[in-house]
This record gives sequence, C-alpha cells and structure tokens, in this order.
Amino acid sequence: MSNTNVTVADYIVQRLAQEGITDCFGVPGDFAFPLCDAVVRSEKVRWIGCSNELGAAYAADGYARVRGCSMLMTTYAVGELSALNGVMGAKAERSCVFHLVGMQSMRHQRVHKITHHTLGDGVFQNFANISEQAACVSAFITPDNCIPEMERVIATARAESRPAYILVASDYAITPVTPCRVQPYPKPTSGPDLAGAVTAIAERIEAARSVAVLPAYTVSRFKHQDNLRALIEKIGCPFATMTMDKGVLLESHPQFAGMYSGAASSPEVLRAVEGADLVIDAGGVSFHDNNTAAYSSRIPAEKLLTIGIDYVRIGERIYNPVRMGDVFDDLTEVVRKNFGYKAPKKTAPTKPAGKPDDPITVDAMYARYRDFLQPNDQIVVETGSTASGIAPLPLPDGAQVHGQSLWGSIGWATGAALGVALADRSRRTVLFTGEGSHQLTAADVGTMGRNGLKPLIFVLNNSGYLVERALEKNPDWVYNDLAPWDYHTLPAALGCKDWFTAKVATLGELDAALARAGAAETACYIEVVGGRMDMPAGLALANQHLDAMYGNG
Repeated sequence: MSNTNVTVADYIVQRLAQEGITDCFGVPGDFAFPLCDAVVRSEKVRWIGCSNELGAAYAADGYARVRGCSMLMTTYAVGELSALNGVMGAKAERSCVFHLVGMQSMRHQRVHKITHHTLGDGVFQNFANISEQAACVSAFITPDNCIPEMERVIATARAESRPAYILVASDYAITPVTPCRVQPYPKPTSGPDLAGAVTAIAERIEAARSVAVLPAYTVSRFKHQDNLRALIEKIGCPFATMTMDKGVLLESHPQFAGMYSGAASSPEVLRAVEGADLVIDAGGVSFHDNNTAAYSSRIPAEKLLTIGIDYVRIGERIYNPVRMGDVFDDLTEVVRKNFGYKAPKKTAPTKPAGKPDDPITVDAMYARYRDFLQPNDQIVVETGSTASGIAPLPLPDGAQVHGQSLWGSIGWATGAALGVALADRSRRTVLFTGEGSHQLTAADVGTMGRNGLKPLIFVLNNSGYLVERALEKNPDWVYNDLAPWDYHTLPAALGCKDWFTAKVATLGELDAALARAGAAETACYIEVVGGRMDMPAGLALANQHLDAMYGNG
C-alpha cells in the first residue's frame, strides 16, 4: 500500500482492510465524518450503519469472532461512551475490535473551544481514559505517527485478541500521512522458559494415571484448534468443554467426553474430569459462576495445570513468556504416554416428545432445536435461559456457538448475530434469544434486512425476564415484567422484506415453523411462546444454589 499523498483517515481504513476486514460497523457523527468518508471511499470496506452504537459494538464483537478482527466507528464522547459496554464485553471475552473515534479538530482543541459533546470545560481528554479501559492498546493518531502507530496498535491487539482504541482529530484525519517505511511491529514469541514448561508438563503427564483436558474459548480466538486436537490425540485422553468454550473442538470426536459444568455435569463427565489425576486447562478456562453451575466445580488446585495464552502455571511455578500454540506443538512432539481413551458410545437421541396441540415446554422445544441444527451453522446464543438450554445440545460437525457467558450483557446476541452473519454469508446464522434481551437490541433486525442477510431467529416469549426470575427467591417482582410486544411483527415494521415470520404456541405450530424455516431461502423470525417459569435444567440448578452463587452465606 502506497503511503504517499494518502490522508490519515484513508490510511487507517486501508491498513485495517489488510487485516481481512470488509465491513465497518458504526453510527455517524460530525466529528467522525472524515473517518466515515474514508470508509465510503474505500473499495474494500463497506459501511454498515447501525441504529445505535451499542448494537454496532455487539455486531463488531460477533464479526471479530468469525473473521479474527473487526472495525467499529463512533463519534467523540456520546458515541464512544454509548458503545463502551459492547467494547468492554469484547475485551472480557477476547474479541479484537478496532474502535475508531473521531474527535474535535486540533485547531479547536489547542484554544480550548467550547463544543458540543463535551462537559463545556474546554477539555478534550475527559473520556479517553475511560475508553482506554476497554482496550488493550490505544493511540492518538497524527499525520507524523500514523504509519508506525497503526503497526503497533494492530500487532498488539491481534496478539492479545482484544480491542484497540484509536482516536483521530477531524483535521488530522484529512491531512496526508507523513511518508515513511512500514516497519512490522514485533510479534510476541516464546522465551527460554518454553523448553522447561514443556518438559515439566510432559513429566506430569507421564506420572499421571489419568488425564483430562478442558479446552478454553481462547483456543478458538487464536486459531489453535488443530494444534490442540493433535496434542489430545497424542495423549489419548478425554476432553470436555464448558459452556463458554462449547464447540471449540468437534463434539463428534471420539475422545469428547461431554459438557463439564460442575455439579450439572453427567456422571460420566464428572468421572473423566474431576476423577482425573491431572486436568490440563488448555488456554485459560474461566471458572466463573455461570460456567461452573454456581461454583460447583470440584477440581483440586494440585491437579490443575494451566497452559495460558502466554504462560504456563504448574502449582506455584510460572513459566513465561511462552505462547500457547508453541506449547501445544512442542508437547505433541515429546509426550510419549497414550491413555487410549475412547468416549462411551453415545445413545441416539429420542424423538422429540409431545402432541401437536400440547403447549410448548422447554424440554420439547430444545429437543426440536437439536434436530433443527445443521453442520457448519453459526449459532448465536443469548445470555440467560437460552444459553442454559442450548449448551447441553450436541453440535453438528463444523457448527460454532457464539455466546457471552462471562460479560453477560443481555441484548448482546441480536447485535452479535448481525456481525456473525455479515462475517460469513456462506453459512446459516441461527439466533436463539429471549424477549427481555431482544427488546434491548431488536432494531438490529432492521439492519440485517437492510443488508440482505438471512438469519434464522427464534425469540422465546415467556412474559418477562425468565433468567432474572430464576436468579431470585421471589420471581414475582414487578421489575421482571416487560412490555408485551408482538414480536413476530417486528421484521415488517423494521423494513425487512419477504421474511417468513410466525408466532407459535403449540408443539404442532412449532414443528410446522421449524420445517418451513429449515427449507426457507429467506430470513425467518419465529416468536415462540413458552411458560412463565419453565426453565432448562441448568438454570433450575442455579436457582437451587443462589446463596453459593452470590456468596450470601
């Protein structure tokens, strides 16, 4: 890419396009106009206008999970702060979002002009320190530093798989960059500790009578699935995934033991994981409340060995810097012991129960969703009761699950589905969400229609916030009630043309809608009416352990 007579804004957009980004999510604002103009001028990046900045940030998060990185564009203060929750969630769950923010001109900043989108104090750095907290790297771009700073920012954000915050003054954005030679920024590498870490892990494996592996979501973020699978096959041990990590490796693999979630796990999985002499945390599993069924995981610290993104921990000994992929590869070369584990043959799932006139229950509904899913589906799951229902379902080969169980911002899934669908139009995007979450970001459905996307959307309508009711001892507080929307009419109201929509309340109606959606060549939006307190088993278990979950004694 030539850097002669190229403006700062154009250079930034062109450089990010080289990372494989072809879409930019955002909401225009006057201080960001020069950046927005650069996107519109670009032949490689398309502007995806969103209804609000929060939805744009969620979409950028979803897109980054598929493509590896994404671009988000907002204006100073009001725009960037509106996006902040979504960007912070991307940081928590390691999605590489390049957040570009346009701000007032340096001509105005230098004389402390009072402008809109400020506190009226002539200070223009009031919000940078806030937005920086949602990023792993930040930069104020000028014509002189644009080229080297973009290399630093991109390399750091990609190495961490976390957001970057890029701030550009409006007059600098239209100024040509100062030409200079592009110097690639050093990528992180493993240090001398690598050999010692690999030897120590191999010794622990050789000494163990049994080993289990818990692959983390980070394995997917850093594209190390093949490396880890080769290691697991070399060891010949079982692996299990937690809710946040579901689908990192194929569930049809003969060494897949099942889903592990503490006390909510099957007896077979508990024996394979908690009964193992050595448990290898591959990538840095997050043992948070939702991932462990209210902290019911029982893996003794002395049995747990962690291979993090850039370190290894064995007991109190830390080896660093060592890169996760290097550890997987080198360990595969040196390990000799093979445990010969094969998962017990899984019984064929029973046909979904219920008669056509029966009301929809969660057991009958999720059994039908299980049969509806196809290989290579992109499955986007909302935080809440939906996540508890989808997690136990077996995944078809190649299907990926996208959720946000750690940050847990309700409304995320609808926006994220927009980004996921745009990132890969060749695959089905299936969104499972609940009405409470959907009300926060339903406008993103209009953006899907505007851009010709064809998602399959299932909205569970159970008359309020079911997950909130489940996490309270009294489910009847008025603040868990919602305005009763006619959800299935939303696509038409939001400008979506030729979508199949339906509202279903019986199993017969659900079966018919699923058959239509499975064969449809259009987008589909199905409102599913469920019971007010009918919840999946995992959520019911959490309801029984509220004191443990919240530390109430």
